[in-house]
Amino acid sequence: MRKLSDKLLKWYIAIKECERGATAVEYGLIVALIAAVIVAVVALLGGQIRDAFETVRAAIEAGVPD
Repeated sequence: MRKLSDKLLKWYIAIKECERGATAVEYGLIVALIAAVIVAVVALLGGQIRDAFETVRAAIEAGVPD
């Protein structure tokens, strides 16, 4: 029984000291946050961006002779 508890303790210490998994989770959270910000910006400014492109398109069409 002592060997099993020693193995479990060593396994727990190895997992606790391993930071690779934690770093991957942190990067995942950062990516999710960036994606959420992009979605929010597009949702808030989407109409204004569309209007700006429409203005540019209309100006180009008006300046191009047939």
